[in-house]
Amino acid sequence: MGKLVVLAVLASLLGAVSCELSLSLSIIYKLYGYTTPGLRPYPIRPPSSAPSATQLQVGYYAKNTTCPKAEEIVRNAVRNASPGIQAGLIRLFFHDCFIRGCDASVLLNLTSDGIPTERQGGPNLSLRGFEVIDAAKEALEALKECKGVVSCADILAFAARDASYILSDGYINYDVKAGRYDGFKSNASETFEELPPPFGDLSVTTAMFAAKGLDEKDTVVLSGAHSIGRSACSSFNTASIEPVLGNKLNQTCGIPVNGATTVPQDYKTPDELDVQYYRNVQSGAALFNSDASLMTSPRTKELVDFYAANSLLLGFIFGETQWYKDFGKAMVKMGDIEVKTSKEGQIREKCALVNPPPSPPPPPMPY
Repeated sequence: MGKLVVLAVLASLLGAVSCELSLSLSIIYKLYGYTTPGLRPYPIRPPSSAPSATQLQVGYYAKNTTCPKAEEIVRNAVRNASPGIQAGLIRLFFHDCFIRGCDASVLLNLTSDGIPTERQGGPNLSLRGFEVIDAAKEALEALKECKGVVSCADILAFAARDASYILSDGYINYDVKAGRYDGFKSNASETFEELPPPFGDLSVTTAMFAAKGLDEKDTVVLSGAHSIGRSACSSFNTASIEPVLGNKLNQTCGIPVNGATTVPQDYKTPDELDVQYYRNVQSGAALFNSDASLMTSPRTKELVDFYAANSLLLGFIFGETQWYKDFGKAMVKMGDIEVKTSKEGQIREKCALVNPPPSPPPPPMPY
């Protein structure tokens, strides 16, 4: 318990204390369990023998419940958010599914055992969009026919889909299967163990994706979400970035690095979910080592080059349009990770809290 609290506190300091970039990164390496970038001293957790996702259905709430407007209500909440928060919702879904599966464990503020939750783990301190999920849940719970019906895990999956649709100008449009249940457990330490780090090399990144049932292509496709959102300056090393952009980042971040400063992950189209990310990877203008490492393997480089769609006409017809389709498929596949059933989960009343245990029945009346 004490060790977990120390980890959470140390990680939180990274976003608030000004320090040299090399020092920030060395601390992060140790928290993740690395001795040097790309070298992991312990084995990655093997794939889980989790429940099957066969229970999930497209249109689940319209077909099987009294809440047919569930997806519409979530969509309205997402539509009212800013582009930055919409980008955060996609990242929130990713961070949820990679730890204990897609069970809304990332939304928990408190669990019955008192252990710091994923939300308080170092890699998750910069997550955004919680208020959108809470607003959607509150709107659903206010309707008599929807009260206690829609899981927070499904709300998160719907929100990520709707944010992807908006930020891609409607090019990313896929059906979301639903019927998930919310988990009971959440542990801050697992954020360092399960989430692919930004400084990992290709072997580490693909292995961590594979542990979740996602293949090499899924790795490349889902990495394209770095086309949106922002990054803390302490999460990358400008020495490995294309010099012109690297110099601009140094001016913005400052030396020593101000850990509270953030920059767009895609310096050209920061609020558009598009294939500019792959062009940035090609030119050495992607922020993270995990992005740059996609060019180190013939197979992943081939995918990057294809999705980059450098030809204005043929690129859009083939590479860009194919990435939109592949991104939707990969999001659906990720949404199947370690799905909870009614036996392993619950429908939370509030997304940040596990439901209280039911009250014991009153004692029998004496005769």
